[in-house]
Amino acid sequence: MAQTTEKIVLGIDPGTMYMGYGVIRVLGQKIEYVDMGILDLKKEKDIYLKLKKIYDFTIELIKKYLPDEFAIEAQFFGKNVQSMLKLGRAQGVAIVAALERDIPVAEYAPLKIKQAITGNGMASKEQVSQMLKALLKLKTEDLPEHLDATDALAAAVCHHFETRTTVATKKYSSWADFESKMKK
Repeated sequence: MAQTTEKIVLGIDPGTMYMGYGVIRVLGQKIEYVDMGILDLKKEKDIYLKLKKIYDFTIELIKKYLPDEFAIEAQFFGKNVQSMLKLGRAQGVAIVAALERDIPVAEYAPLKIKQAITGNGMASKEQVSQMLKALLKLKTEDLPEHLDATDALAAAVCHHFETRTTVATKKYSSWADFESKMKK
């Protein structure tokens, strides 16, 4: 009898006000909910201290859950350039934390994540949350107040859906792999 492989996927929804995280365990094709939550960064005014907190928190999540893979929501292109820069920094810090631990990283556009979870790339955060509730058999009380957590959980689930049949688009196996691909 073939042995079922188990893997842990850590999903991150980067942000400088709230950073969401979601963790799933995959046994073969079966997905199990492990945890989700947020890092509240609203009280910290210094952007560089926020980045340090994001890095430290991501390291703590990695130590706690020992993920095999790391999925992160990519930036979306908005009108506010300063917001995009801040979000990009937050995303980069979380990615570096994973790559330093040699955890493969995959990045997904918000539209792709929503499409994978709900079938509609324009779905609302609430629709994504409700679909995850049904998909992972969560109770209403398991759903967090901040939808950044369910967005991160959605990134992890999207990653599972994408990698069970295909290779994710921007995937890095290590820091050296990231550096070499960025030079191309």
